[in-house]
Amino acid sequence: MAGKKILITAGPTREKIDPVRYISNRSSGKMGFSIAEAARDEGGLVSLISGPVSLKTPDEIERIDVESADEMFKEVNKVINNFDFFISTAAVADFKPEKIENQKIKKDMKAVNLSMEFIENKDILKSISKNKGDLKIIGFAAETQDIKENAKKKLNEKNLDLIIANDVSDSSIGFDSDENEVYLITEKIEKKIEKISKKKLSRSIIEFIAKYL
Repeated sequence: MAGKKILITAGPTREKIDPVRYISNRSSGKMGFSIAEAARDEGGLVSLISGPVSLKTPDEIERIDVESADEMFKEVNKVINNFDFFISTAAVADFKPEKIENQKIKKDMKAVNLSMEFIENKDILKSISKNKGDLKIIGFAAETQDIKENAKKKLNEKNLDLIIANDVSDSSIGFDSDENEVYLITEKIEKKIEKISKKKLSRSIIEFIAKYL
């Protein structure tokens, strides 16, 4: 990976409901930040686009902070042409509220059973893979059932070179855990890495990318 330019997204996104509320997920960013460190240690020139996390920026890594899926989409597309690899570890929200209230929603302003309409966010991976050229794209699939089957579907639908799938319904390897267990899946290869620390797993992932991609 020496000299290769690597863009990594990490963490969750926050989708606003009103000025004080949002919807999000439990992603801590640990996996993405560990992969960034592993890629740096192998000589990669790493940039990190991160959602809201409480993690320190690793040394020698450029970091851009974003909040929403739209902001992450914009930043990725702004710089992607400068990179050789795109590793999308971020848990980007699939949906956002159709309408964001300008003022805090008060109990006496709405019915007790508050309802909300949602619309889809732009798909970062699909937008990048349409004109990928020589760019190598690695995605993550955080699944709760049919792990491999859903990952393979995502691999093909989004024209990825590699997808890394894990079972986030298992609290010992899911969001905010220090350990993980994953499947590495390409069109021709399927490899399982048993539960290990995210730091060790990150090194195994980078070694796999260097060898096969």
